Amino acid sequence: MANDLNRDGIKNQGEGLVDEVKGRVRNTVGGATGDSSEQLKGKAEELKGKAQRKIGEKQVDLDSDA
Repeated sequence: MANDLNRDGIKNQGEGLVDEVKGRVRNTVGGATGDSSEQLKGKAEELKGKAQRKIGEKQVDLDSDA
């Protein structure tokens, strides 16, 4: 079970980081084109990714404590 938690944590960290980067790019493109809707969508995706990455970090921390 502990290995599953670690594996899930690493997976969440990676997926979260990808979403963060995609969100930053989307936010930047929205800013460059003057599309505030795209900026907001990018910011939301970035925050979603950050939350997922943090969850993954905690899963790995819990696994190393076990």
